[in-house]
Amino acid sequence: MPIRCEIVSQDRMVFEGDVDIVVLPGMEGEMGVLPLHAPVLTTLKFGLIKVRTKSEELVFTVAGGVAEIQPKVVTILADAAENVQEIDTARAETARKRAEDALANVQPEDVDAYLALESALRRSNLRLEAVKRYRSSKRSPYTEE
Repeated sequence: MPIRCEIVSQDRMVFEGDVDIVVLPGMEGEMGVLPLHAPVLTTLKFGLIKVRTKSEELVFTVAGGVAEIQPKVVTILADAAENVQEIDTARAETARKRAEDALANVQPEDVDAYLALESALRRSNLRLEAVKRYRSSKRSPYTEE
């Protein structure tokens, strides 16, 4: 019996389908969700969402958000989310370089700008690391090196 998974970012539906397991980057650590899971509401940190069906495994980056878990559906409302297969590495590399340069020149008293740039850098690094780790390999995202 599968569980319905919906991953929604601020601007689009990133994924919708029936899956066997969802692994989320919760604030307290990774959280695996199987069908008939107890209801939970959790915040998400920067990390990877992994979904598996009998025929495929998909990996998504997520830059914060919330997840509502019900026995038959997992709804993820992400601040930003993207399928690793769809990440534009050149754009992510450019964003990382831009954030690094801006961080080097930000004024120490401008806390808001510093935090925004730090978040942009973390997101770019997450996207690039996910591509390096999962896009070219055929191995399961559920196994660690």
